Formats: sequence, structure tokens, C-alpha cells
Amino acid sequence: MIESVTIVGMGALGILYGNALSKHLGADRVRFLADGQRLERLRQADVRCNGETCAFQVTDRLEGPAQLLIFAVKGPALEEAMALAAPWVGEETILLSVLNGVTSEETLSQTFGPEKVIYSVAQGMDAVRQGTRLNYTHEGILFVGLPQEDYFDRGEKLEAVYELFRAAGIDVRREEDILHRMWCKFMLNVGINQVCMAYECNYGGAQVEGEIRQTMIAAMNEARKVGACQGVLVTQKDLQEYLTILDGLDPEAMPSMRQDGLAHRPSEVDLFAGTVLELADHYGMQAPVNGKLYRTIKEMETNW
Repeated sequence: MIESVTIVGMGALGILYGNALSKHLGADRVRFLADGQRLERLRQADVRCNGETCAFQVTDRLEGPAQLLIFAVKGPALEEAMALAAPWVGEETILLSVLNGVTSEETLSQTFGPEKVIYSVAQGMDAVRQGTRLNYTHEGILFVGLPQEDYFDRGEKLEAVYELFRAAGIDVRREEDILHRMWCKFMLNVGINQVCMAYECNYGGAQVEGEIRQTMIAAMNEARKVGACQGVLVTQKDLQEYLTILDGLDPEAMPSMRQDGLAHRPSEVDLFAGTVLELADHYGMQAPVNGKLYRTIKEMETNW
């Protein structure tokens, strides 16, 4: 049974899950890990989730190894987050990444050992975060699972994570083919996140027929094809199902990359188009739509 949780990152998912877990376990059993200026800033921050004040505990040290350590940072900050958390990763620590993309679990496995890592995908959330204030109408679903061939006996750890989130009132589901789910979500992010940033629009801009939607679908198809080369078959049916999910979101809401663009924060373009382009090059394929999105977004970031 998991009785305490440590979270690195106070973004949308960090606030959402931190709020739910604090209510379930008690505020003293959920800690956010930070250091330096970020530590002081977060300690003084007015953190709110749908208008409700979150009395989060923020610290730079734990009393011992973390029981469950959740990484809820943006892709570019993962290396720094792992360095911050490393002193508190023990033999029995469970690691959970709620980062976008399809690479963070492998990165955590290489750094801390695969036997500690539970795979997850969070999807369907339409949150808008302004600083440490989070608002959403759909909290989404958290899928948790393990590769189908699990050589590290992580079944009990998976069950403990599932039971914790379920008890906290979070819509959590066990996913038998978690890699397929991760690549489906990655495909969607490659499309919607990047076009909303490049075209400076909300979800609504991609929910109607036109150039934005067609660009999004083309980028998603390129992600789908490199996924197939990786041995994960994401079908056209999957693509259509994820378009249906997208079309059900609040048209006035926006994905995280669009929020990054408005705030002039570094985006996850390397995590999305960058990964597609790297894999396409490796397999001798072309990914022109992602190439164009990559160049456009990088130019936008350069001009901030």
C-alpha cells in the first residue's frame, strides 16, 4: 500500500493529481520536491485547482526514500528533475512519469532501473494553467500499465499505483497494451499540440475542416508511420478515435504547447516533431510536415 507520494513538477498534472492525492492521503503525505529559487517561489505560490486553494507541502529534502515518485515536468526539464530526485530514489521506490511523449519511461529506466518504472498515459484533460492556477472542465483519464513482456515483476507495484489513484477519486484504468496507448497519445500530441502553437489557435481551430486540421492529421500520420517502424501499430481507426476525443474538448481551451507559446516558455517541440524526425531519419523515411512544424516553432521560440 502506498502511503506517501512525492511529486516533481507543479504543472497541470502535478496540480491535478497533487490535489486529489492530498485530499485522499492528507496534505502531510504528499510533497512537492523543488530546490533553489523554485523552492521559495512554490512555497509562496497561490496554488489553485478550479478555484480551490491547494495547501501543498514543498520541500527540498525527504526523511527517507520516496515511496511513489511522480515526474510531472515538461520534457525539456526531465534531466534536471531526475538529478533533483536521485537522492530520494531507493530500492523500493516506484517511479511514475506523466510526461508527454514516448521516451520518458525509457529514460527513467536507464537512470534508475526498469524494475522501478510504471508506464502511464494521461489523456482527455482540457486544462488551462496560468502560473500555479489550474482550471479544467474534463480531468481526463490516467492509463497505467506495463509492457506486455514484463521481465521485472512489477505487477504488485502496478496494482499499488492503480489502487492509490482509484481511491483518490481519479479516473484511472489498467491498460494491457500500454505501449499502443502511449503511441496513440503521442500521435495526437504531435498533431494538436504543434498545430495549435504554430497556427496560434485554440482547440477550436483544429476542430473544423481546413488547413490547420489537415496539417494536424498529416503530422499524426507521420507519427503513426514511425511508430509502426518501432513495432507499435497505430491504425487509421485509432487516428479517427483520437480525433473524436479531440473534437469533444472545449474549443476555447488549448493544449500545453499553445500555453507555452503564450507564456514564452520553451516548448516540447523536440519531444514531438523532434522524435518523429529522429526516427524517420533512422528508418530512412520522410516526415515533411513535422519538419515544417519543427522549423516554424523553433523560429517562434527564437524570436521571443
